[in-house]
Amino acid sequence: MGKEVFDTFFLIHGAPLVLIDDTLPARNFLKSWREKILPEKPKYVLVISGHWETNEPSINVVVRHETIHDFEDFPPEMYELQYPAPGSQELATKVNDVLVAAGYKPLHVDTKRGLDHGAWVPLMEMYPEADVPVCQLSIQSHENGTYHFNLGKALAPLREQGVLIIGTGSVTHNMESLIVNNVGGTVADWALEFDDYVKDALLNGRYDEVNQALEKHPHAKMAHPDGPVHFYPLLAAIGAAGGQKAKAELIHHSFSRHTISYANYRFKSAE
Repeated sequence: MGKEVFDTFFLIHGAPLVLIDDTLPARNFLKSWREKILPEKPKYVLVISGHWETNEPSINVVVRHETIHDFEDFPPEMYELQYPAPGSQELATKVNDVLVAAGYKPLHVDTKRGLDHGAWVPLMEMYPEADVPVCQLSIQSHENGTYHFNLGKALAPLREQGVLIIGTGSVTHNMESLIVNNVGGTVADWALEFDDYVKDALLNGRYDEVNQALEKHPHAKMAHPDGPVHFYPLLAAIGAAGGQKAKAELIHHSFSRHTISYANYRFKSAE
């Protein structure tokens, strides 16, 4: 039997209430990860989260991760959650090696940073034992979508080395227009239109359109009023599955609070 070559994924990481609110369909999706999505446990997990921005690509290397509660005004139990997954110098070295081979500068190594909620929220449901070594790779919000797509392409060889590569964020992320008690589950028209546009482009392999969606789609500024950070991890996940050769699959879809898309995608290499 040949060695596992992992698909890549774009997963939601919030609102963090997905960990405690059983009314959210996305919670059940994440809880079913090992049973329905990916039964084989990876050797490592590399997370690209929109909540770590640096000028140049950086990676964290710690013995055991602290849990960063980088959110405000949530129920007290959210701040008690801990995800003490181990870090991995070995994984960080592998990431650095493939990026340098692709022409990037050596990674900056952060030996103090733990896991932000973009990493630990989904991982807490996916691997609740916190026994899979994890590293986070930062994004560069001053760069464009194509840059992150290409960054992901450089990471692709890691999939053959036991590494599960996950980008986390949201296709739409407008916290200013959400409706907390959204009776009836209504969705803003602009959110539906942007989400549908991205979905259609992904499922039909039009990745150049996805890379440029934040620049060209008329609802992009409503979908991401705080900038591109929740969208760029999607592009890195596509790139890591082979870029233009990747095949997208929508593995969960729901909306929360009127404006937040909970679309989750799997990317398989067509090779």
